[in-house]
Amino acid sequence: MLWKKARRSDNVVDARGSGGMRMGGGKGLSLGAVAVVVVIGLLSGQDPLQILGNVVSMSQQSVSVPSSTQGRAPAADDEQAEFVRAVLGDTEDTWRAIFQQAGRQYQDPKLVLFRGGVSSACGFASSATGPFYCPGDRQVYLDLEFFREMEQRFSAAGDFAQAYVIAHEVGHHVQTLLGISARVNAARQRGERVEGDSGLLVRQELQADCLAGVWAYHAQQRLNWLEPGDIEEALNAANAIGDDRLQEQSRSRVVPDSFTHGTSAQRMRWFKLGFEGGQVGKCDTFAAARL
Repeated sequence: MLWKKARRSDNVVDARGSGGMRMGGGKGLSLGAVAVVVVIGLLSGQDPLQILGNVVSMSQQSVSVPSSTQGRAPAADDEQAEFVRAVLGDTEDTWRAIFQQAGRQYQDPKLVLFRGGVSSACGFASSATGPFYCPGDRQVYLDLEFFREMEQRFSAAGDFAQAYVIAHEVGHHVQTLLGISARVNAARQRGERVEGDSGLLVRQELQADCLAGVWAYHAQQRLNWLEPGDIEEALNAANAIGDDRLQEQSRSRVVPDSFTHGTSAQRMRWFKLGFEGGQVGKCDTFAAARL
């Protein structure tokens, strides 16, 4: 991936070295802290119990948790951050053009780089949560160590695999701007079940995969920056983080009723649908009879 062709975004905030609240020291979690973790799990479509387990583990250590409001622009010689700025910058260019064609205005999200844990409008999240988008402050959150985990734990290496992850989270921002995220949240508040292999959370996540594919198509048309094997890297990443594969690794069995992101096959399929022609209209997972 010839990512250096892309324009750099000015919307990346480096909070990795910022001071913040301290968590841990061997104390247990308060009820308030538990509630915050549950909220972030629900908003980000992840298993709150798994996040709680990770936070309890973290609480045995003293961890500095930066606030997303604290930070600065990344250093110019930080190549990892430059890569993130390049990918985010191209998502901005892509979605600005697509929204303009539809008679709308795209609002750029900010992307916060953090280390260890971070406080957002959705509450506290540890690095174990993985990259996430918070609709409350319309920001993407990323600990760059996740890319190392992708390579070592999931065998999903490559710069375009990393670009897919960023584009997926930006896809959630697009959903927020279009009102899709609000409708899913409203259904949850009405007491509707949103988890499960054909539930709203899975459809929301698969749509974000498809929107990542839409971005990839338009970025390639504009920059011609893909190299042999790049699309395979993205598909491999989508395959590695499917609900079924992750559950097989952690539980040794698959529980479709608890799916929140879709199977590996579904995630790859919807990314490819978006990439084949770059048409947003193909990404209506909510109307699809077959995911």
